[in-house]
Amino acid sequence: MTAPCPCGRLGPDKKPLPYARCCQPWHEGPSRGQAPDAEALMRSRYSAFVMDLIDYLQDTWHASTRPESLAPNEPGLKWLGLEVRRHQQQDTDHATVEFVARSKLGGRAFRLHETSRFLRDPATGRWAYLDGDLHS
Repeated sequence: MTAPCPCGRLGPDKKPLPYARCCQPWHEGPSRGQAPDAEALMRSRYSAFVMDLIDYLQDTWHASTRPESLAPNEPGLKWLGLEVRRHQQQDTDHATVEFVARSKLGGRAFRLHETSRFLRDPATGRWAYLDGDLHS
């Protein structure tokens, strides 16, 4: 797929990376769910929200905080973009990512500003979304 990745990550040339070279490997195939760091996982989760990849969202949510089910996007919801403001690695297995995700539904604009916490399973090396703090 040559279309730009929904997460908006830029390559070294400052152009948007194609989905196939950005989040797609974490969504499907042998590298599924194996994002190398918390920021890559958060970006892949944003792309999964855009693309309604509910199974991926469930699979990358930490078991201790994962909801039993997730609903697909509301009809007409349009994701407008992602801005990663900060990625901090506290230690080998803990990291935070502050981001702003923008969307539009029914002519109204929405903004989700969150600092998310991620945990890495030392046994598998996989990162998982734990929870987050919303900013107003």
